[in-house]
Amino acid sequence: MSNRYKAVGLKKIEYQKIIEILGREPNDLELNMYGAMWSEHCSYKHSRILFRHFPTSGKRIIQGPGENAGIVDIGDNMAIAMKIESHNSPTAVNPYQGAATGVGGILRDIFAMGARPIAFLNSLRFGNIRESDNTKVLLKGAVKGMADYTKALEVPTVGGEIYFNHTYEGNPLVNAMCLGLVEHDKIHRANASGVGNSVMYVGSATGMDGIGGASFSSSTLEEDSEGVCPVGDPELGKRVMEACLELLKTGSVVGLQDLGAAGLTSACSETATPGEGGMEIDVFKVPRKVEGMNPIEVMLSESQERMVLIVEKGREEQVNEIVKKWGLHSMVIGKVTDDGMLTVKEGDTIVAEIPSESLDSSGAPEYDTDYE
Repeated sequence: MSNRYKAVGLKKIEYQKIIEILGREPNDLELNMYGAMWSEHCSYKHSRILFRHFPTSGKRIIQGPGENAGIVDIGDNMAIAMKIESHNSPTAVNPYQGAATGVGGILRDIFAMGARPIAFLNSLRFGNIRESDNTKVLLKGAVKGMADYTKALEVPTVGGEIYFNHTYEGNPLVNAMCLGLVEHDKIHRANASGVGNSVMYVGSATGMDGIGGASFSSSTLEEDSEGVCPVGDPELGKRVMEACLELLKTGSVVGLQDLGAAGLTSACSETATPGEGGMEIDVFKVPRKVEGMNPIEVMLSESQERMVLIVEKGREEQVNEIVKKWGLHSMVIGKVTDDGMLTVKEGDTIVAEIPSESLDSSGAPEYDTDYE
């Protein structure tokens, strides 16, 4: 058995499980897709067992774990969508972009549920600011990155906290939280339902930024970190949000998912699994910033301000018209299937064929790690 799995952050036992799932050794694209989706950042394979101790149900809980955001009933047919997420490693490498893209990602999680973001909060931990110039650089960049993104999307920062301690020197904690408001009957989910429905790509074109970001966020900062921090565009993020919220009002969109960690790999598998179970996409049709990108780069790019929409067949032009109005890319890149497979093509050639459920966090390995 080769050591190919090490290059994508997997363990030998995980590589063996992949071979069992596929009934063969994975090709390079498939291995990279598993490497990203089975990273701690995407699968929570070392922490899922701990999360089960948290209360997640109740009379007012409309949506618990498993979606882009949780949703709580607040009465009068209204609900609050909420999400908190960290963006620690990217901020340590590039404080401005790391914090800004963390904000952008969590805002997209909220409006992907059909909710309009109404408030932002943060919880930050940095090293000793009196003794470390690096801490001052990280703090200044991170705060500006968060502020610029929320300002562009017109979402007020209503609260936050910050602590300084030497234990966070060079390794800050940057936790972002967003709240959104939505009517009960306007809630949407990341669900690729309806065999034959179109998979549409909306937003910015796909570039080389952020490739390997999911695995990087699960690794140590001593490893090579150049080129893994994606770059955000707040003004573009505002247009993506408004376009998606407008599209949801038309009834043409069945489900939607943002392209965050692991990019298209994550968005496609996470929508296919709870839906009809399968999806077929063609990377050749994905809008690109850089010519000559290979399928691995297209599937794992973490370029920001991008969404995958599941659109009712026959209503694609309605989507195109609205997206064009907001100055964004839109393209049909695939379709919903019911074969349980995430099939990736490059033109007429199949370049990856994976059971979609095996990429989802429910299909990833789980570890009960000893701790003190």
